[in-house]
Amino acid sequence: MKVILASLSPRRKELMNLIIGGFDIEAADIDERAIEESLTGTDPVKVSEALALEKALVIAKAHPDDVVIGADTSVIANGKILGKPRDREEAKEMLTELSGIEHVVATGVAVIQGEKIISFTEETKVKFWDLDPYMEQKIEEYIDSDDPYDKAGGYGIQTKGALLVEKIDGDYLNVVGLPVARLARVLSEMGVG
Repeated sequence: MKVILASLSPRRKELMNLIIGGFDIEAADIDERAIEESLTGTDPVKVSEALALEKALVIAKAHPDDVVIGADTSVIANGKILGKPRDREEAKEMLTELSGIEHVVATGVAVIQGEKIISFTEETKVKFWDLDPYMEQKIEEYIDSDDPYDKAGGYGIQTKGALLVEKIDGDYLNVVGLPVARLARVLSEMGVG
């Protein structure tokens, strides 16, 4: 029996190494935007779990005897999901919108082993500093880097995006991209790890 992470995220790969030494990686070929659109009207926090489940199901079809883990992280502010910014302008809009408010980082996780499916969503509250001249400068510096453009909400808390964050309430590693402690417990309950 193999363990397969259905994600190409380098951050998730690194975090999975905290749980289990040997695992494979296989990307699920799904249209995330189409799935998100089909879930319009659904609680935004639950969208990540639905995407994680879809990723895991796609890979599990080809690996029915293995353990497959799907994950998806969303940044939710003012009732809407903030995806990965397409460009500098959108990154600036997102980070400015997040300034001074508390938002939710929700990571949906789905674990499939044969007929057994366990899925959950871990939520962490994050608050950015208020928008002042210092914060405006930090946003400008940050969006000049390559960092914001492959991350939900346009920031990585494990990189210089941390300079924008005033406080968090919940699992820090969830904000990075995988709720390691909770996933480790689920895998242990399934006899993995």
